[in-house]
Amino acid sequence: MPEHAFKSEFLKTMQARGYIHQVTHPEELDEAASNGIITAYIGYDATAPSLHVGNLITIMMLRRLQQAGHKPIVIVGGGTTKVGDPSGKDETRQLRSEAEIQANIASQKQAFAKFLTFGDGPTDAMLVDNDEWLSKLGYIDFLREYGVHFTINRMLAFDSVKLRLDREQPLTFIEFNYMLMQATDFLELNRRYGCVLQMGGSDQWGNIVNGVELIRRVDQKPAFGLTTPLLATSSGAKMGKTAQGAVWLNADMRSPYDYWQFWRNTEDADVGRFMRLFTDLPLDEVALLEALPGAQINEAKKVLANAATTLLHGREEAEKAAAAAEAAFEQGRLSDDLPTHEVPRAELEAGIVLAALAADAGLAGSRGEARRLAQGGGLRVNDRAENDANRTVTVADLVDGVVKLAAGKKKIVLVRPI
Repeated sequence: MPEHAFKSEFLKTMQARGYIHQVTHPEELDEAASNGIITAYIGYDATAPSLHVGNLITIMMLRRLQQAGHKPIVIVGGGTTKVGDPSGKDETRQLRSEAEIQANIASQKQAFAKFLTFGDGPTDAMLVDNDEWLSKLGYIDFLREYGVHFTINRMLAFDSVKLRLDREQPLTFIEFNYMLMQATDFLELNRRYGCVLQMGGSDQWGNIVNGVELIRRVDQKPAFGLTTPLLATSSGAKMGKTAQGAVWLNADMRSPYDYWQFWRNTEDADVGRFMRLFTDLPLDEVALLEALPGAQINEAKKVLANAATTLLHGREEAEKAAAAAEAAFEQGRLSDDLPTHEVPRAELEAGIVLAALAADAGLAGSRGEARRLAQGGGLRVNDRAENDANRTVTVADLVDGVVKLAAGKKKIVLVRPI
């Protein structure tokens, strides 16, 4: 969106760091954020045990809100996950059981506490499950109270619906109700906690606008929406997706070392942008780092990796990851902090095909990709290039009790027999 001359610290920071894509009633929101504490929320459906880097930009938006002296609410979608958000999806989401949803919520919670301060104070964050009210809505009552405020004509015009229909992909009636449920969330949070702002990715714009309009129409109260651009890398790849899958935030699903490596592998053109969005580094420092010439940009990538990993996993884990990377890549030594892949000793004694081992260890997305890596000279066993991905790795390859596998210059896994 065009640059605004915002006066509130919150919106000035959001604009300077590149978070803003669309805002409803920008002047009115700026006034409210300048004159007192505002409460804002973002919702997260419990579709997996961990959030991932694709969710991180919105978590950072709540962090910026709190840093500017306002109150964030995290909504975990115990209710909405039972339906499934059609936004940005070509097919119907798998419906999950109540037990799976609650287990995912419990597992996801640990990430929010790394970025937000929770408590009972006026600007402390809150975590609320929308199942508290959604599960209590009788269907007839829901239709009578909220359904009358939405027209099918308008709902069909929103991208989340229109794109699915344009592609002739089925949109189930349960998904069609999702935007009504999300609008109800905003109204309920406004009534319970005085929440006036919903934020999210730009694919949520239609859902957010529905909630803003519902509050203004039903209760005649101010309400606002703000979205951030959907993030892709400079090469067009979806943010947080790798050959090995999603970049999870929970340490038991992606190690601090692998998380550090994800940021260290940032494309040159993205370093400054990612520093502004995903770290607390001062903007003047970011400007100096992103301007480093040539190969010096690699030093900026290490700063990015250290800062991003410190936020999620703490300074000690970030320093261990950086030291392990330096030992492995720059000094050729092994480190206990490198990721490991355990295999039964009996299998290693019998011999494991290198392509299969590389894929299972996460160095390649498939055996075929591992073979292509080997043919290009990018697959190494104990620091020696291995062109034959069909050769077997055995106990004879153990050095100091492990086999060191590497793909390219930046991915290393220690294969350890058990």
